[in-house]
Amino acid sequence: MAETLALLLLAHVLADFVLQPGRMALAKAGGHIGWMMAHIGVVGAVATVLLGVQTPQAAAWVAGLSLAHLGIDAAKVAIGARLSGIAAFVADQAAHLVTLGLVAGLAPQLWAQGLWAAHAPLWLPAAATVIAGAVLATRAGGFALGLLMRPWGEVGLDGLPGGGRIIGMLERGIIFVLILAGEPGGIGFLIAAKSVLRFGAVKEESRLSEYVIIGTLASFGWAMLTAIGTVMVLSSLPPLGIPDLSP
Repeated sequence: MAETLALLLLAHVLADFVLQPGRMALAKAGGHIGWMMAHIGVVGAVATVLLGVQTPQAAAWVAGLSLAHLGIDAAKVAIGARLSGIAAFVADQAAHLVTLGLVAGLAPQLWAQGLWAAHAPLWLPAAATVIAGAVLATRAGGFALGLLMRPWGEVGLDGLPGGGRIIGMLERGIIFVLILAGEPGGIGFLIAAKSVLRFGAVKEESRLSEYVIIGTLASFGWAMLTAIGTVMVLSSLPPLGIPDLSP
């Protein structure tokens, strides 16, 4: 089951956060059927390739997962007026994760019966899990934080164009690596370093300081939760060989 879940999770994050351009996401949010169906086609194609689907039964499961993805996206559009921003994003992704877990639980053989399983190294599902977790921590986290901070969009630091977004991705990526490497204590040094660097810019402006604190804590929290979830999935898979750097 864990191997199938790992590959399905990677397929999901690639389809939603790497292979979905901004134009497609905006059109989907507006209820454009053509773009929505194109996205579902990407979802099914990526899952088919990563699992190495080669039987009608496996293809049926992937088709069912794709239809579930379509239903969740359609529901998100339908209730968009009542549930928006970060709440809609979290609910949408939670629903997708539930469907991935259900398919992996009901059809755990999807990976083992696929084209690649007999030839792939044992650590491949673990590598897929790490890649999926890294995308969720960095890129998906950026979308989530952007939605969270949108109500206070007029507050912010003047700096490099896109600098805050890049800093956020870097800090979440570092936290993700620290936890997977068994060095969560390093997060404290990261917090201290960011506090020192930001202190001069926000110390005399309470609204700005609160904005930075909310954004920082949310970013760190997202990265830690994603890393912990990744470690939980990795515990059920053949080891990837990431060394534990803790003494």
